Amino acid sequence: MDKKVLLICAGGMSTGILMKKMEKYAAEQGFQLRIEAIGMSSYEEVYKNYDVILLGPQVSYKKAEIEEVTKMPIAVIAAYDYAVGNVANIMKQVDELYK
Repeated sequence: MDKKVLLICAGGMSTGILMKKMEKYAAEQGFQLRIEAIGMSSYEEVYKNYDVILLGPQVSYKKAEIEEVTKMPIAVIAAYDYAVGNVANIMKQVDELYK
């Protein structure tokens, strides 16, 4: 199954690094991943192109607001997994959102 994930952080920079790791992981695991990393100011323009949203820990306080706007499954990436780029754990969060 193709997975379509939108990553949101304050400016899109740190999630951009994570996005590259997630793309590599998906290729290694043999599944399709459509993923984009953006800043808070841009998500309303693109969220409809995705199935689930992951938030960087630094914007976790915006979760309720983003849920209200998008009506989509959303999770906040655990701070440690985010910091070390633990893509296996982050993809488990994605899988939970797809259920």
